[in-house]
Amino acid sequence: MDESAAHLLADIEAYCQQAGIAESTFGRQAINDGKLCARLRGGKSITLSTAQKVQEFIESNTAEHELTLADAGPAEVSAPGLVVPDRPFRFYDNRQKYLAFVNTCNEKWKIAERATRELAHLRPSPPAVRLFDAGVGDGTVLGYVMRAMHQRYPTLPHYVVGKEISLEDVRLSLEKLPDRFVEHPATVVVFTNLHYAEAPWLMPRDINKAAALNWREVELDGTSAFEYGQQLGEMDDFLVDAWQTSASPKTGNPLYVRPSVMIMYRKDHKFLLDSVLPRPGQAGANYDLVVVSQPWRARTGADFKVKHVLSPLARSLGPAGRLLAVQSFGRDPGMEIVQKIWPEEDPFTVNRHELLKTLKDSLVNEARNFNFNAYSDGKAILQYQMHTLPDEIASSIGTSTLFAAWNAAIYVAQIADQKLDKAMLSREYLNATAEVLQKYNGLWFNDESFVVSRRAP
Repeated sequence: MDESAAHLLADIEAYCQQAGIAESTFGRQAINDGKLCARLRGGKSITLSTAQKVQEFIESNTAEHELTLADAGPAEVSAPGLVVPDRPFRFYDNRQKYLAFVNTCNEKWKIAERATRELAHLRPSPPAVRLFDAGVGDGTVLGYVMRAMHQRYPTLPHYVVGKEISLEDVRLSLEKLPDRFVEHPATVVVFTNLHYAEAPWLMPRDINKAAALNWREVELDGTSAFEYGQQLGEMDDFLVDAWQTSASPKTGNPLYVRPSVMIMYRKDHKFLLDSVLPRPGQAGANYDLVVVSQPWRARTGADFKVKHVLSPLARSLGPAGRLLAVQSFGRDPGMEIVQKIWPEEDPFTVNRHELLKTLKDSLVNEARNFNFNAYSDGKAILQYQMHTLPDEIASSIGTSTLFAAWNAAIYVAQIADQKLDKAMLSREYLNATAEVLQKYNGLWFNDESFVVSRRAP
């Protein structure tokens, strides 16, 4: 995507979030093209006149929205006939905030290091060591854990399944795979956009969606990472079509348009991997390790998190399998920045103890088959930092460092754009950020982890 298209897409995303409409709805209203955003993300170009129409639509409707905002209630009228639902804010809808965060903080590396410690407790059984990543993101955690799996199990086949609904993240993750197939040839990697309750088994629960399952096998030919990278790059047209999303009218959560599964392995190892390769409708779970890193909005209740994420993933564990979950904990300098601007903010109210209790209750009689390990704070808390140079935190802190710290703090705390717009009208947020950075000579955050393990027979 070129820079102008990226800027246009960012403007569209911001407008859709403010107006509370799906991107497909925006495309139809602006230029009668419901696939406009999908085309832009896929690298398709549009004419200057079309781009101008899009910008004019945004500007005219934004102006009308601002005129009515002061008198509006919880559901604001932002454009003729459009009502903004009072829906939950999805902090990871904003691509710019996400990329800035992951590139300035080392959270993913800390989570990956924690996940690799679980490998020592696994008891894999034939035909493979089985890993499920419940939210691949940019592939940093997955790539790290796969390297550690090779170190510990260099001669065993590896079966790796990653759930990810973001097309951009799937692309980033594919870039990290070619060397994995070189170092560990007996590897099967699967990416899918299915829901948490479906992805471990690679099959939608709805019979109609199951019939429309987009199942694609990619046999990698050659012997070098360069060759494998080229072949994976050629899958982009398939990905653009297979990883389209729509927004849930109830929650705003992204939903897959078509359920898709992409399976990758080396062609010269297909015979060896025959018993590892999944088949449509026959893919078992029985994972040795499930990694669940930041899969939910912090403010969501424990019942929802357990029903839609933890419960199905716990059931996907094989004998002696282990589920490692990581979520934000707070009580750190990042939260201190946030509470200097919004003293009432407290997004991390559902802790690991409540989640495990709710999970245990939801499993009912099945709970006897699991161990629930909350651990002490000393063992459960992971601390990660924002990268800074030794001389960056001084009496005068550079603007780029301040903005990076502010972005990280509001990203972790999942602050809605409506609040941000008002807070950033003055310099108070920058002053608060500088004060905290100087107080601690840097910035760090806390995550908490816990483990659910299935008992061995």
